[in-house]
Amino acid sequence: MTNKVTHNPEQNRYEIHVDGILAGFTQAFEDGDVVTFPHTEILDQFEGQGLASELVTDALDDIRVRGKRVVATCPYVARFIDRRPDYQDLLA
Repeated sequence: MTNKVTHNPEQNRYEIHVDGILAGFTQAFEDGDVVTFPHTEILDQFEGQGLASELVTDALDDIRVRGKRVVATCPYVARFIDRRPDYQDLLA
């Protein structure tokens, strides 16, 4: 099984694909140097595989590389950042 996270700016989201099939996404609306994450969703058939964590990790790592900050209104992303001190510096 091969997982790949990609940034899809046209759809305002990061996506995770499993073996080339869309498995989930996290919405990411950019406004200047701030990216707001309002919603994360993993499709039913892919739940329970740790894909949301992988998706959000890769999205936040990309945000860091691009020098942007995060507003986490999505409960999953907010909890993810709250539980990981190494990502809390990204909060706007």
